[in-house]
Amino acid sequence: MTTDEVGVDRLAGTVERLRRELDESRSAADSRAVVELAKGVLVERLRCGPAQAAEQLALLAERAGTTQLDLAVDIINEASGDRFGVVPAEPADEQDNGVEVRLRKAQSGALSADDTQSVARSLFAHALAPLGATAVAIWSAGADSSLNLVGHAGFALGEAQRWHYVPPGVATLARRALNERSAVWISDLGQSGPPSIGAGLPGRVAVPAGTGGRITGVLEICWPSAVEPQPLSVRKQVEALAELCASTLNVTEPAGHVLSAPSELVDLADGLLDPALVLGPEIAANGDLADFRVHHVNGRFADLAGRPRDAVAGKLLLEAYPLAAAEGNLFDKVERVHATGEPFRTERMTLAALVDDVPLAVNANVSITRHGVLVLVVWRVHDETTRLANLLQHAQRLGRIGGFEEEPHQGKVIWNSQLYALYGLRVDEDPVPLADITAHAHPDDLASLNGFLRNVLHHHRPGSAAFRLQRAEGVIRHVRVIAEPVLDEHGSLISVRGAYQDVSAQHWTEVALSAAKDQLAITAQEMVERNKLTLQLQQVIMPPTHPTIDAFGLRVAVRYQPAAQEEMVGGDWYDAIVLPSKQILVSVGDITGHGIKGATGMVAMRNALRGLAATGAGPSQLLHWLNLVAHHLADNIIATAICGIYDPATRILRWARAGHLPPVLVRNGQSEFLPALRGVLLGAVAEVSYEEGELRLEQGDTLVLYTDGLVERRDMPLDECLELLRSSLQDNDKGLDDLLDDLLAASESNTDDDTCVVGLQLP
Repeated sequence: MTTDEVGVDRLAGTVERLRRELDESRSAADSRAVVELAKGVLVERLRCGPAQAAEQLALLAERAGTTQLDLAVDIINEASGDRFGVVPAEPADEQDNGVEVRLRKAQSGALSADDTQSVARSLFAHALAPLGATAVAIWSAGADSSLNLVGHAGFALGEAQRWHYVPPGVATLARRALNERSAVWISDLGQSGPPSIGAGLPGRVAVPAGTGGRITGVLEICWPSAVEPQPLSVRKQVEALAELCASTLNVTEPAGHVLSAPSELVDLADGLLDPALVLGPEIAANGDLADFRVHHVNGRFADLAGRPRDAVAGKLLLEAYPLAAAEGNLFDKVERVHATGEPFRTERMTLAALVDDVPLAVNANVSITRHGVLVLVVWRVHDETTRLANLLQHAQRLGRIGGFEEEPHQGKVIWNSQLYALYGLRVDEDPVPLADITAHAHPDDLASLNGFLRNVLHHHRPGSAAFRLQRAEGVIRHVRVIAEPVLDEHGSLISVRGAYQDVSAQHWTEVALSAAKDQLAITAQEMVERNKLTLQLQQVIMPPTHPTIDAFGLRVAVRYQPAAQEEMVGGDWYDAIVLPSKQILVSVGDITGHGIKGATGMVAMRNALRGLAATGAGPSQLLHWLNLVAHHLADNIIATAICGIYDPATRILRWARAGHLPPVLVRNGQSEFLPALRGVLLGAVAEVSYEEGELRLEQGDTLVLYTDGLVERRDMPLDECLELLRSSLQDNDKGLDDLLDDLLAASESNTDDDTCVVGLQLP
C-alpha cells in the first residue's frame, strides 16, 4: 500500500469518526432537549425553581428504576395529551429506548431545526431508521398543486436533485396521498405503484401532512424491500410524524381561526357578477377542522332560503345551510379544496337549504377555489321556474307550440295555456288525454295516429305524427304532435310528455308551393319560372338592403346578395331587430340546400329565432333551442348561424355560433377574427350546448358578420379566403354603409352562393 493510499484511508476513517460523533452529539442534544422540557413541566406543576425541578426529576427516575429520559417522556406525554403520547406500545424486546422516547427525540430535533432538511434528518435518525426505513422525503404542496422536495435523507447522490420539483398533474405516490387525503401504503412500488423518488426502494408509505384540515405537504417513507402490512403501532407512529412535518413546513398563512377576509379577496368577490361567499376555517380545540365561517357575502348574493345577506354573513356554513353537510354536497367540496388547494368546478351541482323546515334544492354552476387559508365559493343558479316561463313564452311566440305532460295510470293530464287555445278549449275544461286524440282527428288520419299511439304508449318509444285536428266549432288545424315516454328503472311507464305544434300556416305554404310546382312543366321556360318564383319568395322575405338601424348609439346595417344563378338561390338569412328588452338582436345564418326547400327552411329558422329572442334568453340558450327546432320540429334542416345580443347599457355584445364562420372586429385600424367558440351545426344532433362569448365594444369599433358566400372560392383554401377578408378590413375607416357595399363589390367568391353581411358600428 502506498503512502498516498494510507493517507486516504486515514482521512476516510477520520471523516467517519467525526460523522459518528456528530450524530451522537445531535442525539444527545435532542435527549437533553426532552429532559429540559420535562423540567419545565415540573417547574409549572410543582411551583419550584429549575434546580429543584432537576433534583426532583433525578430522584423520581432513581425511585422508578428508569432513566431520566424515559421519565421525561412520560411527564411530557401526560402534560401534552397530543398524538405522540397515545401511540400503542411495541414489543418489549426492542433494541431502542421505546417508541415514545424515539418520537419525542424526533419531535425535539424537528422543532429545533432551522430548515425542513434538518427535520428530515432528525425524523430519519430517531424514528424511521429503527423501523427499518432507509430513506425519507418531505414534499411541500404548492398553491398550483405542484410538489416541491423540501427535505430528504437516505437517498442516493443526485436522486433528490432529479426529484426536486414535480409539476401539477404528474401522477406520483405523494400526489395520490394528497388527492385521497389519507395514507397510501404500497408493499412493492415497482409492481403496483406510480413513479416516485428513490428507485430500488419498493416498500413505501405516503402520508398527507396537515393541520386544521389543510394539507400542506406529504411525508414519504421508503424501505429497501417489499413491506408487509404494518401493525397499528407503526401506522400511528407514521401519522404522528406526518403531523410533526406539517408543523415545520413553511406555511405563511395562519392555520387556525381567521378574523376577517383580506381586502383583496373581498374586492375580488364584490367584482363578480354571480353570488359569492368567502369562507374561513373554524378549528376545533383538538386541532381538527370543525366548520367554515362566512366572512363575506358579495352584492350579488341571493340566499337560497330568501334570507337577507346579514342573516348569513358571520355565521358558520353548516349553521346557515345544514343540508350542505350531505355526502358529496357543498361542505364536502369546500373541505377538499381547503385541504388540497385544487380548485373544484362543475356545471351542475345541487345546492340545498331549509325553508320553513322544508328542504329546497336548486341546481347551479359552482366554482370553489382556495386563497391562502380562505375559500371562495361562486355559483350561478339554474332557475328552473324562470326557464319554464321562458320556454312557455318561446312556445307561444315561436309557432303555437303547446306542451303537455300526463300520467296515464293516474289519469292526470297537464296542459299549458297554448295547448288549450290550439284545441279551442277553455282553461277550465278538461284536457284531452293523448290516448283520446283520435276522437278529435280527421278520419283519414286515424291509421297514422293509431301507429303513433301504439309506439309511445305500448312500445314505450318516442314518436311523432302529423294529423288534422277537428275542433268543436268545425275549424280544422294541421297539427304535429311529438311525445316521449318516461320510464322507471323497471321499464314501466310513469308519464308521457311532449308538445303539439300548429303547422297550419306551414302546411298551406307548402300546399301553395306544391300547387305552383305542379303547374310548372318540365320545360326550360317552366324551370326559369320556378326559379324566379323562388327568388321572388326570398327577396320578399330577405330584401337586398335593410334600413340602417340607429338605436341606443349603435348603428346596424345589413346587405343581402342572392346567388348569381337563380337555381342556386339558397337559405342565407340575416336579422337585426330591437327587442322588447331594449337590447338589439343581430344574426346571420345559412341553411343547407337551395330552391324552395332552402327558402322555406330559412323562413322557419329566422322566425323561430325572432320568437325565441323575445324570451330574454342569452345567445347560447337561443341556439340550443333553435337546434331543437331544427332537429325535431322542422323537416331535416341543417344550418349554421351566429346569434348576438347587444346591451346598450354595458356596450357588451354576447354572442354564440353554431358551426358558422367567425366575425371580424375592426378596432383602431386593426382587424382580427373573434375566437371560434364551440358549437356544432344546427339540427345535426338532438342535445348540444353552445359556448358563449362576450365582447365589449369601444368607440369607433366595427364588427362584421357574414355568410360563406362572401369569402369562399373553389380554387383557394378557406383559411386563405378568410385572411383576404381580414386584410381587406385593415385600416378601413369608411362609414358602415360604404364598408358593406365595398365588401360585396370586392368579393372574389366564385361559388355562386347567396351572401349576407351584417355590420355593427359604435360611432
